[in-house]
Amino acid sequence: MTPARRDHALRSPQPRRVFVLGGTGTIGRATVRALVQRGHEVVCFVRPRAGVGAALAADDSVRLLAGASVRFGDVSDPASLTQDGFQGEHFDALVSCLASRTGAPKDAWAIDHQAHLNALAAARLAGVTQVVLLSAICVQKPLLAFQHAKLAFEKVLIESGLNYSIVRPTAFFKSLSGQVERVRKGKPFLVFGDGTLTACKPISDEDLGAYLADCLDEASRYHRVLPIGGPGEAITPRQQGEHLFALLGQPPRFKQVPVALLDVIIAVLATLGLVVPALAAKAELARIGRYYATESMLVLDPATGRYDAAATPSTGSDTLFDFYARLVRGEVTSERGDHAVL
Repeated sequence: MTPARRDHALRSPQPRRVFVLGGTGTIGRATVRALVQRGHEVVCFVRPRAGVGAALAADDSVRLLAGASVRFGDVSDPASLTQDGFQGEHFDALVSCLASRTGAPKDAWAIDHQAHLNALAAARLAGVTQVVLLSAICVQKPLLAFQHAKLAFEKVLIESGLNYSIVRPTAFFKSLSGQVERVRKGKPFLVFGDGTLTACKPISDEDLGAYLADCLDEASRYHRVLPIGGPGEAITPRQQGEHLFALLGQPPRFKQVPVALLDVIIAVLATLGLVVPALAAKAELARIGRYYATESMLVLDPATGRYDAAATPSTGSDTLFDFYARLVRGEVTSERGDHAVL
């Protein structure tokens, strides 16, 4: 298929005015590209200094979000959302890829919950009737603050009466790429337990962005919570390491980290956090790390309490192992967030 025909095939049968939150993250950028390709009129609302560590200036955001209009303000401020974001204009849909950066309780409730409540209220005033929300598959077994915050907003959205699609993706490529340089330097691949405690079906930014954009037109995704993973079989951390060693032409070397070590770290930080608040925040980050070390990012069967790879839907064509190969060849880089695991 030629590029022109491919672009035509992607065109939405009903182009809309779409207001996007979280557009400067890697998933957000991919979603904006997909929305623009489909012919939607896209307006992104971002911070004047965006990205990890506020590294993106306003001009950077405009460049990264080519094809979309970019407006600047504070998503946590209802007045800014209304005045700087929606600006009294009509919009058809709200697409949010916004998420708290650390997952710490204060950050989670401010962004994953309250900022989304603010945005939903402003969106309704702007005429929005459809919402596509990027959530996370881990909320199906909520043990952490950010999971409870996400679920609290999901409940509000479901009860809003609006047409909603709540997308719960599995693991991301960037979150599973932190050990590439470590292994390249000859160090062992770190695994918790024997490396087979968990499994996931990783999904690329591009495949997830396309899935989110298509939620606007796919009636089968309306009024639904949608778990989604990438193509292929579920893979364990040990399989990730074995493939990475093979790509680098090295014999597999693993270092097993006992989960109990994380429990000790959490206990120590939590105790010290009673005196030093900064350490309490670190304890929560350690809890997040333990969660991902012991829970699979797959659909959870409520009847058995077990994760089910076969019940986890797949989309797209990009695989984690193809991404690893591109990383090893230096064709791509991995932009990792503030709480990427390993």
